Amino acid sequence: MASACCPCVHVMTFVFSQNIPISSHGKHLGFACGPGDILVYETLYKQSGASGSCSSFIHEVRKDEEIHSPILRKLFNESHHIFVGLQTIQEEIPSKNKKSQFVSISKNYRSVIRACIEELQQVAVNTKDSAVCTQYGNQVSILLAIELIWNLCEVLFIDAVGALLLHLLDWVRLHKGDVDEKATHVLQSESPAEHRDYWDVVVGYVLQGRLEEVRQLLVKQATLQPAARNMFKLMDNLLSKMPFYNPGGTQTPTDFDVKWRHWHEEVDRCLQDNSFASNPHLELIAKILVGDEDTLLEHKELVGTWYHFLVTRLLYCHPTVKSTELHFYAHSCMTMFLDPRSVPEALDSILLAAFEFDIHQVIKDCSIALNNWWFVAHLTDLLDHCQLLQSHNLHFGSNLREFLLLEYASGLFSHHSLWQLAVDYFDHCPEFGRVYLELQMERIPLDTERKALKVLRICEQRQMSEQVRSICKIMAMRALRNNRLGSALSWSIRAKDAAFATLISERFLQDYCSRGSFSDLDLIDNLGPAMLLSDRLTFLGKYREFHKLYGEKRFREAAKLLLSLMTAKIAPRSFWMTLLTDALPLLEQKEVCKAKHFKYKMAFKRGGTYWWLWEEDLEVTKVELLRLALARNLAMAIVNEGTVEV
Repeated sequence: MASACCPCVHVMTFVFSQNIPISSHGKHLGFACGPGDILVYETLYKQSGASGSCSSFIHEVRKDEEIHSPILRKLFNESHHIFVGLQTIQEEIPSKNKKSQFVSISKNYRSVIRACIEELQQVAVNTKDSAVCTQYGNQVSILLAIELIWNLCEVLFIDAVGALLLHLLDWVRLHKGDVDEKATHVLQSESPAEHRDYWDVVVGYVLQGRLEEVRQLLVKQATLQPAARNMFKLMDNLLSKMPFYNPGGTQTPTDFDVKWRHWHEEVDRCLQDNSFASNPHLELIAKILVGDEDTLLEHKELVGTWYHFLVTRLLYCHPTVKSTELHFYAHSCMTMFLDPRSVPEALDSILLAAFEFDIHQVIKDCSIALNNWWFVAHLTDLLDHCQLLQSHNLHFGSNLREFLLLEYASGLFSHHSLWQLAVDYFDHCPEFGRVYLELQMERIPLDTERKALKVLRICEQRQMSEQVRSICKIMAMRALRNNRLGSALSWSIRAKDAAFATLISERFLQDYCSRGSFSDLDLIDNLGPAMLLSDRLTFLGKYREFHKLYGEKRFREAAKLLLSLMTAKIAPRSFWMTLLTDALPLLEQKEVCKAKHFKYKMAFKRGGTYWWLWEEDLEVTKVELLRLALARNLAMAIVNEGTVEV
């Protein structure tokens, strides 16, 4: 964990804490960043002139609270699939085809966000716990802002087609849903035209440029006012003739400009003639159509936001606006709409940066305002694939895309199940991804053998040999402590740890001496080439093979194998007597084993001299039995060898 010191105000701008912040003048906070939280503490450093004692409290600040939400985990899982799919887009695909794919992927991301919003809203409505309801409400607000920003970035940066204003209208309509909610209530009432929200809905639709819906609603009002039928007919005519600029169509900019000016002058003439003076609602609509800014500002409650005001103003005053002119109108609309005494919120600054086409400022402001890296990581990755961030590298070597993906994936590793998603994010960070992955894999708590196998499989697929050995050693030691010798041996074999395999093999042999039988026979019987990992493991496997041969009454083969185990000198000293005891029944078989071989092999060279097994430290009875059996077998062997068949 790295630590650093900074002024208090700088820390509190990018994290949120449940504790009371230390705000004494002149004091500094230190912080230590972990994978899922930050430890904040007051330092002993003091500026000149500062006074007061240092606090002894350490505050734990959660960074990625959202990863523990069961609903938002769906967001992480679904977006992971989209991310992996994005990485597979081939460089050879023509730019036009790739652009449509990028737009489709962006919409997929937004659909996942929208699904989570709807589920959170549903849960918030159904819950009876006020605290949970508030929590879900806050998460909905954050996701709505994220969707709003993402959609605008899609319009301005990813799609970036000629019909800019039409896309901005769709953007406003999608994120200004209160008009449709009111319209539903109005239309479901017994008399929609007499509903108290009727005119709010009509004006709301006008502000969004949804003129067909406006015409349909005005028909209902016209039926209630036969005397004003001509006035409503005139308004319907003006609404139907309003032109919309679509650069992708056959109409040239000049033709559209002529047509639009003619229509605009006609609406203005109707206002000058007081054609709608007797109906203030229709007069209001006409003033909006000519783009009267004072009228728009008088109805802020229906407009809602400065960026909605911007799009409405562009629609009715500057319908052929170019992308290069957006920043000018955005600045002026925000200045006109917001209270000059108020400070713009973080969302306002982010949207303004987007209208200025400052992608890096958008990412920077979002990184500060949001308390996790999901949004900026995925948006930056998509923009990077669109080749919009190629020139922006960080001073320490990694580009912006990789930096944000590494931060996001590191946060996922603090969760008990989402860490598996993080692996793919590290895989697609070519510069530092492998290093981060190796460090994170070593820190995963191996709570169960199933989880250990998952981690091991990931490491093996990526040829992370050091991590593979470390995991296997940890699991082998844990199994050994729990006296699960079979599991311990299996893990040590996977780790290719000869020393540990030797230790466990000796435990198997000790267990055999005390119990008279082997445990985990399936494992020992199927060691295969793995038994060559260590001499002791080889002995264990071959000794078990001897028992199988003996059980199958293949005594000659069993005797040869037992003899080879004695001559190979790989048996532990404590096991020598066991081997000789195993030879007793073979020596008594009618099929004579050559006793001279057994006799000769009973002496092992030790320290330059031969040291006999039955001297001093072995049970006298067993030694006598061995001597007797060897003598009998030797006599039988001599007789057999000296007998001539006639």
